[in-house]
Amino acid sequence: MRPPWLKVRLPGLGQYYEVRKELRGLGVHTVCEEARCPNAAECWGGGTATFLILGDRCPRACRFCAVESGRPAGPPQADEPARVAEAAAALGLRYVVVTSVDRDDLEDGGAAHFAETVRAIQAR
Repeated sequence: MRPPWLKVRLPGLGQYYEVRKELRGLGVHTVCEEARCPNAAECWGGGTATFLILGDRCPRACRFCAVESGRPAGPPQADEPARVAEAAAALGLRYVVVTSVDRDDLEDGGAAHFAETVRAIQAR
């Protein structure tokens, strides 16, 4: 049997589940979930998240990354910037981190979509 001081409870589980419900309801992807981050409960418990745009599959198969590899499914979703902005506002985030899968299939690599996401967050 382990001593009580060795057992660590996950922080903010109530907040974690609320954040997860909000993000899934908006259809927003996060690196936290897609890359199976071990710190997700800690971050989401504090009301923070790292948004993943341009899909949830990456054509790269980096050994250090747990984001599912594969061909991205179609063009970027036109409403994704608004959904990310809505999620950031709903979570009351003061700072927002946005990253993306690699999109070699797009002429600009997804730069325009990235810029639109940033503008939507700022406007919100």
